[in-house]
Amino acid sequence: MIETTMHDQASGLRRLTNPTRTKVITVTGGKGGVGKTNITLGMAAAMAKQGKKVMVLDADLGLANVDVLLGLRVGKNLSHVMQGVCDLKDIIVEGPHGMKIIPASSGMRGMTELSMAQHAGLIRAFGTLEEDVDVLLVDTAAGISDMVLSFSRAAQDVLIVVCDEPTSITDAYALIKLLSREHGVTRFKVVANMVRSYREGRDLFTKLTRVTERFLNANLELVACVPLDEHVRQSVKKQRVVIDAFPKSPAALALNALANKALTWPVPRNPGGHLEFFVERLLVRDEAAGDYLSE
Repeated sequence: MIETTMHDQASGLRRLTNPTRTKVITVTGGKGGVGKTNITLGMAAAMAKQGKKVMVLDADLGLANVDVLLGLRVGKNLSHVMQGVCDLKDIIVEGPHGMKIIPASSGMRGMTELSMAQHAGLIRAFGTLEEDVDVLLVDTAAGISDMVLSFSRAAQDVLIVVCDEPTSITDAYALIKLLSREHGVTRFKVVANMVRSYREGRDLFTKLTRVTERFLNANLELVACVPLDEHVRQSVKKQRVVIDAFPKSPAALALNALANKALTWPVPRNPGGHLEFFVERLLVRDEAAGDYLSE
């Protein structure tokens, strides 16, 4: 039933003559501790500094940390939206350079065990937003939960963050395998994070592609090598994004370059079968117009 609904919504998108051109990027990786959130916030801040309207969704629904890393005071979060206490627009807080943050909950096990219907309901909640957004960055939880898969399917670009550890490579492969074989996601962009050199990053990417090319129908592209940089740890302590706290640091320069590259990635005029955020309200309007015309 959920699959049919998602397909119908995606088909409805193709009927729109002027769809919202929001770039949706999901940042994931399988393993925890690979730096997904720092990558997400670095990209978001860099884009926002250029005047882009950026929104960050903390999709780690059980162990949220985006607000903590930015030193933001948060009242309500996604758990309150799911409980019907408030609408999605009521929990949005403003971060550096005007970026908008949708905070999740922390320490609530129930938020990590949502049903597929609840996943769909959460995506539907985005239909209540009237925000004008150029880029939505989704920072997922670790692992290969249904929620991680849902958000990865919903994006136009899936950014896989991996570091040079056997468990990171194994978990990234497992995520790519699941998304490609069972959910039709075949294109992935890879960030080699916390590497000591560009060559180490290339070697790390080669390790990953060696197994994906052999066993999977998936296309991987290395889009950034972010260096291991003490300034990142220092910026976390300061609760600031590294590109603000240490703008000339190697990590900051790499994240700026990644953000610039991401802004050039095309936004498909017609979705390729994946349900995209920020279009539910357009579908509702489209259907309402159709109902009006048929009366």
